[in-house]
Amino acid sequence: MLQGTGGVSIFALQLSTALGAKAIVISSSDEKLRRVQELGAAHGINYSRFPEWQEKVLELTDQRGVDHVMDVVGGESLNRSLKAARPGGNVFAIGLLDGLTSTVELFRLLTKQVNIQGITTGSRAMFEKMNKTLTQLKLRPVIDSVYPFANALSAFHHLERGAFGKIVIRVRS
Repeated sequence: MLQGTGGVSIFALQLSTALGAKAIVISSSDEKLRRVQELGAAHGINYSRFPEWQEKVLELTDQRGVDHVMDVVGGESLNRSLKAARPGGNVFAIGLLDGLTSTVELFRLLTKQVNIQGITTGSRAMFEKMNKTLTQLKLRPVIDSVYPFANALSAFHHLERGAFGKIVIRVRS
């Protein structure tokens, strides 16, 4: 299960579906949900219409929950991710959009025995292995927009508004 349609989430969608996963993506945009399904997502949930999106995830999985949740939001979202995960599943905390701290429902964590792992960047060896895999799978990044370096501030504003995939700042022409 992936949160949103930014560069990290879209990349995770591409990689997970290429490896055979059935991905569920949440977004507040029906248009973006349509686009993720074109990229291979099995399901899309509009969290504006379903604020308790974790309940919809459980419904889509016959109450089992998902194997993996990529949480790019953090904050209170972490508890929803815990609820959406299957017992013994994994929640990968990779973002801080909702703040630097979370209050975790320990009872749910203990009874479901969900693994929470923080993710940042990996080693050079991991990067090289990832690139080899991307080449083998013939994956290319989804680029939302390309900005010249002189318009870098506009690129960051676009990022704040929300993107579908990566926003690129071109350093040289």
